[in-house]
Amino acid sequence: MNIVLLGYRGTGKSVVSKILSHKLKRQLFSMDNLIALKAGKTIPEIVEQLGWPRFRELESQIAEQLAADTRDAIIDCGGGVVLNDRNIELLRRHGKVVLLTADMATLLQRLSRNVNRPPLKEGLSFEEEHKKVLAEREARYQAAADMVCDTSHNRPIDTVQEIVGNFKNKSWI
Repeated sequence: MNIVLLGYRGTGKSVVSKILSHKLKRQLFSMDNLIALKAGKTIPEIVEQLGWPRFRELESQIAEQLAADTRDAIIDCGGGVVLNDRNIELLRRHGKVVLLTADMATLLQRLSRNVNRPPLKEGLSFEEEHKKVLAEREARYQAAADMVCDTSHNRPIDTVQEIVGNFKNKSWI
């Protein structure tokens, strides 16, 4: 069974997925990295040159590929993968979804460190953009989740231990 990490930007998916992969000795697949590889461009280049709709198409293709070909791996999803219900349906077929969350103050602090992420909404302040997008996605995130971990005040290793403990208690691993 795959462990699928889901959540908004800045919740710690990339760091947690790397530690989880190492701890469980499972292969790690980053959807954003696979999208960039498939397109031959960085994520900011894809968005700038081809637009968000094309990025979302590529994301759906990668979700389909991972669902068909991947077992017993860690899958680190981009924050917008939930915008297409089919993506979640595919990823859940052979996996359990762990939603990583964080309070808004923590998200804004973490996100302010990375200026290379393309904006999700134009014409809004940094804070307004993230509040609006997260509010639009929150119900989808919650509906997709088999487990929720708040990373606001946890170190990544603590989040990994929480995930592993929960999965063992439920006999998922």
